[in-house]
Amino acid sequence: MLGRLVLLLLQIVLGWFGSQAIMGFIKIGDFRLFIFAVAAAIVVFLIGVIAAQVLKDVGAPSSHTLSWALGLGLIAAVLWTWGPQLPLLSEIPWGRVRAEYAVLAGAILGYHLKR
Repeated sequence: MLGRLVLLLLQIVLGWFGSQAIMGFIKIGDFRLFIFAVAAAIVVFLIGVIAAQVLKDVGAPSSHTLSWALGLGLIAAVLWTWGPQLPLLSEIPWGRVRAEYAVLAGAILGYHLKR
C-alpha cells in the first residue's frame, strides 16, 4: 500500500516535470495538448516500470496499462479542447483547471485503473 502511494506521488511530480521537459523540445502549436497527453502517458508508464523494479509492493505494468493511460489522457485532452463548445457540456467551468493538469490526471488515472 505504501509503495503504491509512493508510486502515485512520483507519477504526479515526475510526470509533470518530465512531460514539461519533453514538451520543451516539441514545437507544434495546434495539437500541443494532444502531444502533451501522449508524452504524459509515456512518462507515467515509464515511471511505473522503473518503480516496479525499485519499490516492493508495486507490480510491473503491462502494455494494456499504457493503452489505458494514453486513452484517458487523450479523452481529457479532447474534453478540455472541445468540451466548452458542446451544448451539453458548456455549463461546466472548464477554465478552473488547467488543461495540462487534467491531461496528466487522466493519464495517471488510466494507469491506476488498469493496474
